[in-house]
Amino acid sequence: MSAVLEEVVVHPILQQARQQAASQGLPFAGSVSPQEAWQLAQAGAVRIVDVRTAEERKFVGHVPGTLHVAWATGTALTRNPRFVRELEAKVPRHAPVLLLCRSGKRSALAAEAAAKAGFSQVFNIREGFEGELNDAQQRGTADGWRYRGLPWQQD
Repeated sequence: MSAVLEEVVVHPILQQARQQAASQGLPFAGSVSPQEAWQLAQAGAVRIVDVRTAEERKFVGHVPGTLHVAWATGTALTRNPRFVRELEAKVPRHAPVLLLCRSGKRSALAAEAAAKAGFSQVFNIREGFEGELNDAQQRGTADGWRYRGLPWQQD
């Protein structure tokens, strides 16, 4: 019997993100823009996991077809101690997964925790769903998933 080796094809966007992450010393596989994330999702190359609270998803909106595993919960954003276990229940440890939060900060922390737990292809979506705060302390005016005009829906 001969062993059959499966060739794993890594999308060029993820290859580039991984190279940038290595040069920046990131503790996870890398980061992609919202536009790249949508392109990867449309190509079936990744799963997107929204790590915001259930309330944020419901009242602010969410990306259609995404999975949900909260990184933190409640108004105090208390860290979810079951995050890694819940993520593992939804995506395999070696599958390419993109994490999305409000601005890209919580999802970067979640990506770091997932990578430390053995997720080998966990990436952050830069800018998040709503983007950074502007001078008037408002989001969605300069960057983020919604600002970029990518698909989203609200309950």
